[in-house]
Amino acid sequence: MQLRYAFRLYPDTVQRTALARAFGCARVVFNDAVRAREDARRAGESFPAVGELSKKLITAAKQTASRAWLGEVSSVVLQQALRDVEAAYRNFFASLKGARKGAKMGAPRFKSRKDTRQSIRFTANARWSITDSGRLNLPKIGAVKVKWSRTLPSQPSSVTVIKDAAGRYFASFVIDTDPATDATRMPDTDQMVGIDLGLTHFAALSDGTKIDSPRFLRRAEKKLKRAQRELSRKQKGSKNREKARLKVARAYAKVTDARKEFHHQLSTKLIRDNQAIGVEDLAVKGLARTRLAKSVHDAGWSAFVTMLEYKAARYGRTLVKIGRFTPTSQTCSACGIKNGPKPLNVREWTCTACGTLHDRDHNAAINVKTAAGLAVAACGAPVRPGLVPAQREETGSHGSPPEPRAA
Repeated sequence: MQLRYAFRLYPDTVQRTALARAFGCARVVFNDAVRAREDARRAGESFPAVGELSKKLITAAKQTASRAWLGEVSSVVLQQALRDVEAAYRNFFASLKGARKGAKMGAPRFKSRKDTRQSIRFTANARWSITDSGRLNLPKIGAVKVKWSRTLPSQPSSVTVIKDAAGRYFASFVIDTDPATDATRMPDTDQMVGIDLGLTHFAALSDGTKIDSPRFLRRAEKKLKRAQRELSRKQKGSKNREKARLKVARAYAKVTDARKEFHHQLSTKLIRDNQAIGVEDLAVKGLARTRLAKSVHDAGWSAFVTMLEYKAARYGRTLVKIGRFTPTSQTCSACGIKNGPKPLNVREWTCTACGTLHDRDHNAAINVKTAAGLAVAACGAPVRPGLVPAQREETGSHGSPPEPRAA
């Protein structure tokens, strides 16, 4: 399967200027391609192909005075911008036809030069390389310093250079993992576990273990409010406002990184210790529209379950999602009698049928494990299925380091 390994970059002043030039040229080509397609749609003509757009918007544009600066960056960066437009329209039309899962996607929009998130992608044709001294050598940019936190398991197929809202630079490598090597890293086990995700505790396991919720956003809320208050008082367009904006972005990036690290450590531990895992399919979008919205976003359940999914596929574990309407908190795990709904402030209850005293979260985790075991038996899935390749396209649009990172 394919994974992305993200590493921090530290370009010097000259390299930052070259990267800014490459980000701008890729954005201009992207916008020109979107404009060409929109003009064709209004005229009732067929959409121009990528090859036609490449000749018109890159090759011919370099010969004009208004676009001559496109020749100052690698042509691969410009070609990948056209590929991004093609992928965006393909996903948009698939969403309209109902062939794409998830929420409906809108048509591609123009990229703004004021967007603080930028990225460019280099494929093998760009002849980028990693030097003997450990620097990332990029065409027409130079050898950029990299902070290597781990070794790459194989030769990357492409690299995406990303600048996030906090002004940090990252290199994201696409790696094809070896299933045989992954199998040896996670030996077989006979343990199974059910997970009940919540807000009082981040997770309650069917074996009685409870994992406290770190509440990274709540803990940093005072600092964030102060930084945002300072930002609101700065004059728009001033250098002091840009400094205040960076301060806010870095504070939020610190919260995001801490949450992501917590999710990675916990998901890896659960995958390593258990052969099969049961978890609820929570309606996070619906819960995020309630009065608990901030706490729900702070917990990051969706990101955590996504990590469990791709790590289970990578290491040959079984992950079973039970329906969100399964009454795990209403059913007695001892006798199976449904005792009815209970308000959130009820953390313990006694079964009216068998008299068993239940901890709400622990009882729900046991019911999740039971329901997941029934689901596995019903569909006939083996305890250790074959590895399932994870389809993860590297769009190279913009954003923070692409998810998920390597385990």
